[in-house]
Amino acid sequence: MPTVKFIREKVEIEVPEGANLRQEALKAGVNLYYGFNGVGAKLNRVINCRGLGMCGSCRVLITKGMENTSPMGAWEKIKFRVPLPDPMPSLAYVGHEDSMRLACLTEVRGDIEVETNPAIDLYGENFYS
Repeated sequence: MPTVKFIREKVEIEVPEGANLRQEALKAGVNLYYGFNGVGAKLNRVINCRGLGMCGSCRVLITKGMENTSPMGAWEKIKFRVPLPDPMPSLAYVGHEDSMRLACLTEVRGDIEVETNPAIDLYGENFYS
């Protein structure tokens, strides 16, 4: 069975192959809803899309084993790579576009290491450029 290691929480869990990363993290008591750089953390725990991939608040950084996750789908590519001025803004150009994932849309297929609550540089030179 694949092992998922949550770096910040120092938690390591075994999950069945093909398991949903968000569901397994929540079962293990790992908080995925920190808000954006800590803003809205309490609100995000209550108000989120419940795993539909719409809100982007369950974003995680896969630091090791990206090849052991499901391929990034079209919705994640839009969220992380295309700057859209809409009520649910994309997270485009914030760094780590190739290794940042939405936990709710990620299947675990092997051993991975995950960083929850990755920082977003809202004032960086590449944000919405």
